[in-house]
Amino acid sequence: NNFKLSLRGFAPEQDYDRLIVESFGRRMNHAAPELSLVLAKATARIPHRGGELFSKDSRAYRLLVTWIQAGTPNVRAGEPTLSNLEILGGGRKMSAGQEQQLLVRATFSDGNVRDVTWLTKFFSNDASVLGVTEGARVKALREGASTVRAHFLDRVAVAAFTVPHHRAVDPAAYARRQNVLDGPVFEKLAELRIPPSADCSDEEFLRRAFIDTIGTVPTAAEAAAILDDRAADKRAKLVDGLFGRPEFVDYWAQLLGDLLQNRKERDHDVRGAKGVRNFNQWLREQVAANRPWNELAREVLTATGDTSKSPQIGHFVVTVGENRDAPKSDVVASVAQSFLGTRILCAKCHNHPDEKYTQDDYYHFAAFFSAVSMERHKPEKAATSLQVMTQREQDERKRAADLEKQIAQQEISLKDKVGDEQKKLQKLIDDKRKEMEGCRKRADDIRKAPVKVSQPRTGIALVPQPLDRSTVELAPGEDPRKALVDWMTSPTNEYFSGSIVNRLWKHFMGIGLVDPVDDLRSSNPPTNAALWKTLNQEFVSSGFNLRHVMKLILNSRAYQLSSATRPENENDRRFVSHYAAKRISAEVLLDAISQATGVPDAFPGYPVGIRAIQLPDPAVESHFLKLFGQSDRVTACACERHGDVTLPQLLHLQNGQGVVEKITSTDGRLARLMKDTADDGKLIETLFLTTLARRPREAELKTVQRLLADGDRTETLRDLFWALLNS
Repeated sequence: NNFKLSLRGFAPEQDYDRLIVESFGRRMNHAAPELSLVLAKATARIPHRGGELFSKDSRAYRLLVTWIQAGTPNVRAGEPTLSNLEILGGGRKMSAGQEQQLLVRATFSDGNVRDVTWLTKFFSNDASVLGVTEGARVKALREGASTVRAHFLDRVAVAAFTVPHHRAVDPAAYARRQNVLDGPVFEKLAELRIPPSADCSDEEFLRRAFIDTIGTVPTAAEAAAILDDRAADKRAKLVDGLFGRPEFVDYWAQLLGDLLQNRKERDHDVRGAKGVRNFNQWLREQVAANRPWNELAREVLTATGDTSKSPQIGHFVVTVGENRDAPKSDVVASVAQSFLGTRILCAKCHNHPDEKYTQDDYYHFAAFFSAVSMERHKPEKAATSLQVMTQREQDERKRAADLEKQIAQQEISLKDKVGDEQKKLQKLIDDKRKEMEGCRKRADDIRKAPVKVSQPRTGIALVPQPLDRSTVELAPGEDPRKALVDWMTSPTNEYFSGSIVNRLWKHFMGIGLVDPVDDLRSSNPPTNAALWKTLNQEFVSSGFNLRHVMKLILNSRAYQLSSATRPENENDRRFVSHYAAKRISAEVLLDAISQATGVPDAFPGYPVGIRAIQLPDPAVESHFLKLFGQSDRVTACACERHGDVTLPQLLHLQNGQGVVEKITSTDGRLARLMKDTADDGKLIETLFLTTLARRPREAELKTVQRLLADGDRTETLRDLFWALLNS
């Protein structure tokens, strides 16, 4: 019958109307409260699809009866609001099978503190580790670590639990540390009694560091030189050298392009390929200069001007799009997700189901973009520009400018008029001048007025306010985005610093400390709180230096663990007991195949030899890139680029015509090696170094040599090359 209530009671005024007024008030029986339809259905006395919500002898039933007996009073204005929610009974170690009772305490704005456990909804963040009942009883199901969420009204509280394994591990396994990141990593493993894997080999580290840092595999010569280096610090030297490579700029400019959605618009594009390439070039310059992340964010988020002189406004071009009212566009949620790692889009329509963010919070945040006004033009006519003024102010100033042009033209015509015609035209000019002055005055008044955004459900005008509900001071006419960036880039704002270090951790380690990486919230805490704190402190104290964090990760023992597991840690996916193997991204894999075979891919509209990691725009014709998960950059979601392994991918690599043609090309690497290298042993070694960045094992070398002796040389070497490329 279309009866519905708001999610977690976020719209009490609507809920009251539906319960009490809608359908002629049939859901309530004030004369006989216990016969009310709302109670009959909730206790399943009358069948309905929702089933039984509570029993007749429950506390909830008694409370509702009392409310109906009192005449179903509405919420009164000025009633205390919820200011804090906490869980008592969490933060402890448990054994599998052990239980723990929780208590939830709510603090209200008038200072009143109440036990609201019975009114709270509970959820486990990992139901395989922890179970939780409606009665707030937690049970440890297996070894691991997880959290329980408690939801009451618009607040969420979290309680953490650790369930260590019952086994003895030699403390020496956790003792060796290579930098500050290893302390919290191995302390967490020790707490859980999960032993780490052995260190990775030089061959593994070489290939891993090249791919993760510069999106490029080493050449045979580079691999041989590094493997033959006997210096104790050769890994650290390798890391330092990678930051100076041109491929580092190529690769990280592309990754930042993903984050900032640098692409041509699908419909009515106003930047063209040139605009996308200009923004990519701007990003390359920031990466090359090692621009601090807080400064880069400020440049993007407070950008003004046009696409030719300020290419970084491209972020606003695609996220504001054709929407004349920026606070109603995608830019609000995109900025929160890209720069704060926070998903607030659902709060545009209703309160966030898993976090404290309300619909009011969303529109307070949206108000920071109320002075963003886009002047869109087709790229062949003029450059699209971003101005700091509300749409209303822009409309008034545009009307004033049009009137000024009309007045100038009519004043020229006035000279040729006489008598009544002259008087008539003069009056028209005077009227237009008066209207023009009125437009300018209204525009000035709009600029001086506090910027606000109307909350669509309540109609209340909301001022700019950060997501932590702190207050900001704005001078008349000031760009609200500046205050937003001041708050965002504060050294104490862990959402800003944590968002990017979490992305870096996932990039190098395979999984974020918070997963998904763009879903930071109190109800989704990091798997290692101490490591989270260390990463944030290092990043902020370094001056928001991205390379500093990258270098720390690369030089850590945690990063240099083997991906080979042992029985005691093979099920660990969250606590870094071993390196998490991951599929190479689309562009990196295509470049690796092209580099190994010596046959570059051709991309329409780009010069011959351009690498996939250098492509500024995902709108390029390439079946390979699309098949292997290239980001379309349509949304701010990190899920735009996926690392899944699929059957079509395997079939393409093993049977695809493109790979076969590269292997068999008469201009390719294999053909040249076969022509120039008489020593088959040397040729085999070169192929291994080229593809796997290691030399063949003795058994591998003997096997290939035997196959060469028994078969056709060309076909055998092609088969070997194919096998190595698919390893």
